Amino acid sequence: MSGVFEQLNSALADVLTDVSSSVVQVRDESRGAGAGTIWQSDGLIITNAHVVQHGPFKVALNDGRVLDAKLLARDEEHDLAALSVEAHDLPTIQIGSTRDLHPGQWVMALGHPWGVTNAATSGVLIGVGRQLPELPTVSQDWVVADLHLRPGNSGGPLVDSQGRIIGVNTLITGPNVGVAVSVDVAKEFVKRALASVGASPAEPVTPAEPAAPVSEMV
Repeated sequence: MSGVFEQLNSALADVLTDVSSSVVQVRDESRGAGAGTIWQSDGLIITNAHVVQHGPFKVALNDGRVLDAKLLARDEEHDLAALSVEAHDLPTIQIGSTRDLHPGQWVMALGHPWGVTNAATSGVLIGVGRQLPELPTVSQDWVVADLHLRPGNSGGPLVDSQGRIIGVNTLITGPNVGVAVSVDVAKEFVKRALASVGASPAEPVTPAEPAAPVSEMV
């Protein structure tokens, strides 16, 4: 049995190493910090809308570089935002899907809780969808996991055992209940965000209405 756990630990450590290279720290003018994930090698970064409320913004890459970041789009309704940095050949996250997920699967959340960079927490999937207890809104799909998110995890990736992003860490609804925006919702946001860049880069991709009350943003 010990051999099985050693193999599992080794596999998860490899996943963490691969994923962490695409995880960034997002900083605002108040020195608040959240996380984000590199989706495209030319500098497209996805994070939460509540992470990027007060610019200007800077992004700290895994290799130590700190770059100015431009806000491309911000969607408060779905709590998503897109940033861009002037860089090339950046490591990117593998994009997954929630379609084949089921309760009990092992997942990991990455971010910078309390300023600790590239930290990870793990747990099991509780469920995916809209009709789950204590969700902030039923207007979109969420990914809910039994793990502990903390301030600084917001905007970071929730990944499966293969290192594919399945959600964007957003909030907690209980002591060990972490909630992420579904990666499938994020994919649609990215499409709208990139389409909106030509007209007005910083214009929200949906009307900026106040977000519904939630238990606690992270």
